[in-house]
Formats: sequence, C-alpha cells, structure tokens
Amino acid sequence: MARLSLVLAAAGVFAPILTAAETATGLLKVPADDPDADIAERYRLAEPYRGQYKLVHRYTLRHSGVTVYDLTFPSPIASDIPENNTVYAQYFVPTSHANGLRPERAKIPAVIVLDIMQGNQLVARGEAMWLAQNGVAALVVVLPHYNERRAPGSRVKLVSPDIVRTFNGIQQAVLDCRCAAAWLAERPEVDAAQLGMVGTSLGSFVTALTAANEPRIKNVCLVLGGGGLVDAYFNHPRAQPVAEWVDRLGGKNLVKKLIGLVDPITYADKLKRKNLLLIAARHDVIVPACAATALWQATDKPRIVWLDSGHVTAGFYTMTVLCEIRDHVRGQPVK
Repeated sequence: MARLSLVLAAAGVFAPILTAAETATGLLKVPADDPDADIAERYRLAEPYRGQYKLVHRYTLRHSGVTVYDLTFPSPIASDIPENNTVYAQYFVPTSHANGLRPERAKIPAVIVLDIMQGNQLVARGEAMWLAQNGVAALVVVLPHYNERRAPGSRVKLVSPDIVRTFNGIQQAVLDCRCAAAWLAERPEVDAAQLGMVGTSLGSFVTALTAANEPRIKNVCLVLGGGGLVDAYFNHPRAQPVAEWVDRLGGKNLVKKLIGLVDPITYADKLKRKNLLLIAARHDVIVPACAATALWQATDKPRIVWLDSGHVTAGFYTMTVLCEIRDHVRGQPVK
C-alpha cells in the first residue's frame, strides 16, 4: 500500500496544527460474556473487565477536519512482558464530533482498524484518516508485541515459530479489540449500532476472529485476507519444507485442528451474521487467492472485490480500496 503515503501527505497528516494537550481519563467497564452467548471459549470474557483508560489529544488537522487522540488502557490479558500489557491506540474522529456529540450533530459510525504485519501503522492510519474525513470515527489499535508494546531490544513478535506465544498473542489481540469496541460503543459521538472493523493482511485475520466473536461489531471489511489456511498454504512453493514436517507430525488434518483456533474459516457461521466485505488480490502469493475464495464460499458468498494485483501491488488500488471500505462501513448501497 505504498501510495498511502501520498494520500497522507495530501491530507496534511505530516503537518499537523498542534494545540494544547488535553487529557481525559475514565473507567472502561466490560461485563463478562453470557455463558449462553455464541462466543468461542478462547475469545470469551469469562470475568468482567475494568480498566482505567487515558485519552490524550494529539493534534487537530485543521485543513483535513480531523482530530486525533492517543488512547491507552490495560489489556484484559497479562502476558509475561510488562510493556505488552498496555493497549495503545490512536482515535481519528471528525473535528465536528471531537470532544463528544454536539447537539446539532448526528451520531456517526465507528470502526476499529488493524494494520499489516509490518506494523508501522502507516496503512492503518491512512485508512483511519480517510474514514474520519468521510464521517466515520476510526480507532487504530496496536496489536500485541508491536511498537510501544515491545520491550526495548526484544525480538518477540506476534506471529512467530513459537506456536504457543503466537496463539496467546492472537487471543490477547482479539480480547484487546473487544474491549476497544466496548470503549467505542460508549463514546457520545458514536452510533453504537453501527460499529465495525477493518483489517488489512495480518490485520484482516485478527479482524475476522474479533468480529466473529464480538456482538457489538456489525460492519466488517477484510482486506487481503482469507481462510482455510492449511489448505491454502500446503501446496505453496515456499511451504514445501513445512509440508514435509507436517507429514512427519501426523498429516494435514492434524494441523488443521491445531490451526483452526486462529483460522477465520472456523468462525464462518458467525461471520455470516455480519455485514461482510472481502477485498482480495487475484495474483496474491502471500495470502493466496484461494484463501479468500474459501472464506467467501464459507460465509455464503458476501460481496467480494477482486483487485488485479498481487499482495504488495494492491497499493496501486489504494483509492479503490478506501472508497469500498468507506461505503461499506457507512452502510451505503453499492452503485
């Protein structure tokens, strides 16, 4: 998504109008999940969550009409890395709706936005900036073991050969986002009936898992993602050494059961109930097109937009992707 830097520059995000720091704190409370709720055990809030959040004004972009805040709150899961146990996010909101709802303004939709595996938040912030300019509040949540959530000098990553740490990190990411959705739902400027999520590449997988298991989330955009991961990657040229290792361990079906905990296709029945949009690349070799097709079929064939590109070259379609996301999360009909 290289062209996003041009979009950001045009929007003025690199030249903010700084104002005096403003800080607000409050108590984020999320009730425990109903035992009968259709939420996977791994992504369930078994106990009520209570955490002190802090919202700090970062800057107001005068020409873009967007105000940006930094949000922090404690993660509902405590890992063995203290730095990882605080959730960091940036909240992009139309300046007309900043600091709460004004009487003359209608409430607006809101989304959580998750970044690609690179994790510098450029893609996610670009998407959030665009959405805020178009009347949608957007909260960019930093995933576990990225940026501020990584200890100095640490090489721990969210996705790594350490399967236990990876699975625990993904569980933490989902529960972090569920708490973030609860925070958004309480914002006075936000229409809690129009909450959504947008995820790109790695972010799309966490978005699928979160949206499937979070009743508050309605509108879902999965960009450059998919499901049926074992089948999609098993015959991939780069996966041959892994495929041989899988065969020695007991075969593909055994691995499917293991990976199923974090595979979006496992939660296809839950995703069917969402307002779902898939955006995929026909020539993608990082997330194969067959993975997007598999999830599309498993979720009863919702709207899917195919880009005539690869994974990285999808950046040439930045404006197409941004417009599709905007219209979807605002509930606008496709023309």
